[in-house]
Amino acid sequence: MKRQNVEFARGLRHRMTDAERALWRHVRGRRFRNWKFRRQHVIGDFIVDFVCLEARLIVELDGGQHVDRSLQDAERTRTLECEGFRVLRFWNDDVLIHIDAVLETILANLEQLYPPPPPLPPRGRGEGGTRGPGGGGGGPPRHK
Repeated sequence: MKRQNVEFARGLRHRMTDAERALWRHVRGRRFRNWKFRRQHVIGDFIVDFVCLEARLIVELDGGQHVDRSLQDAERTRTLECEGFRVLRFWNDDVLIHIDAVLETILANLEQLYPPPPPLPPRGRGEGGTRGPGGGGGGPPRHK
């Protein structure tokens, strides 16, 4: 079954909706604050529209066919959340008309999972340039 899902996901990547294409333009290739997103990615028995594995955040885009599938979508979301993912759902029209608001919501969720580090204190004359052993701060990766 998994192999079939991988092949099906590959086909979906070539047949993206207008909304998927619009969102992908903003999140592909670490363009979105250096977060890596994958599209049409297999997770268990599901193929999710977009996922940032690093933050365990899934973004699903729903068209008109999902009006009749709300119970199945809710079950799918519960299953993915039990696997440790946070799931965001947007209507295709919202992505196409209000892309900035959609991106702000995604970013707010990413930053809730991994808040940006506080700014470094200003360096005065004669102060060293490291922040402890190895110069790194540890913790989650820093995103611009």
